[in-house]
Amino acid sequence: MIESEIEISEDLVRDLLRDQHPDLAELPIREVAGGWGNQMWRLGDELAVRMQRMDKRPDLQLKERRWLPTLASRLPLPIPVPVRDGAPSERFPKIWTVMTWVEGTPLDHGSITRGGHAADMLAAFLKALHVQAPADAPHATDRGGHPKECADGFEDFLQAVDLDDAFAPEDIRAVWDDAVGAPGWADPPVWVHGDLHPANVVVADGTLAGVVDFGDVFAGDPAWDLAAAWVLLPEGSAARFFEEYAQADEGAIRRARGLAAVKSLFLMLMGQAGDRGLPGGKPNWGPAGRSALDRVLKGL
Repeated sequence: MIESEIEISEDLVRDLLRDQHPDLAELPIREVAGGWGNQMWRLGDELAVRMQRMDKRPDLQLKERRWLPTLASRLPLPIPVPVRDGAPSERFPKIWTVMTWVEGTPLDHGSITRGGHAADMLAAFLKALHVQAPADAPHATDRGGHPKECADGFEDFLQAVDLDDAFAPEDIRAVWDDAVGAPGWADPPVWVHGDLHPANVVVADGTLAGVVDFGDVFAGDPAWDLAAAWVLLPEGSAARFFEEYAQADEGAIRRARGLAAVKSLFLMLMGQAGDRGLPGGKPNWGPAGRSALDRVLKGL
C-alpha cells in the first residue's frame, strides 16, 4: 500500500482543468474523503474529478469511460457517468476523468435503516445490471470465476485477520467450503459490478441512493454481486433481497455467501490496517466487515 508520490491538491486539480477544460476550471473544488485507487474531488454541485492515485494503470478508468454511459441508461439507481476526459501531462502523468456526482453518503460513513426498501432497491438494481454482456465486454483476471479458483485468497485473508473470540475459523471455513462445492455459473456471462462494498454505494433517507466505482466492472458470474445481500444490507434483509431478485438458484446463493465471507474478511483486514496507521488502511471498514461476517454466518 504505497501512496502516490504526486501530491494531489486543489491547486493541481484546478490547473489541470484550466489546461484541458477551462470552462469548468472556476467551479468550486473540494476534496472528497475516502477513495483508495482514485482520489475524488467535488466539482461544483453536479460533477466530480476522479484522479488516479493507487491505481498504477489507466485500465480501470478507461473501462468506466467506455461502458458507464451505456449501463447508466437502464439502471434504476444513479451511477457516475464520465462527461470529460483528462489526459496525462507533465503536471500529472496519469489519466483523470470528470464524472457526474452521485448524491448521498457512502455507506461506510452512513447506515441503512430501511432494510426492506434497501433490499428491494438492490434487487432491482442488480436485476437491471445482470443482463448478458456483449462479446467485447471486459473480463476480470483476478475475480469473477468460481470460488474454488480463489481458495488461496480466502486462506490468506482468514490467516491474516485477527478474529479474536468473536468468530470461529471453522465456521467461516464451512461457509467457504460450501461455496467451493456449489455448481458454477453455466449461462452466458452477465454484467457484474464486481466490487460492491460499503464504500462503493451511497445512502440517503436510510436506504440505497446510488452505486459508484465501476473500475472492476466485468462480464462473469453474478454471484460476485449477490454477495452484497450480506455485505451491504442489515440483518434480516438477505432473504427479502433474494426473493425480489428472483434470478438466483441455490448454487448462486451458496457461491454468493462464500464470496461474502471473503469480502467481509477483506473489510476487516483493511480496518485493522487502518487501526495500525498503515497507508491505505480504512479504520471504519473494520466494524462494517465484522457486521457483514456475522450476517454471513447467520445465513438467510
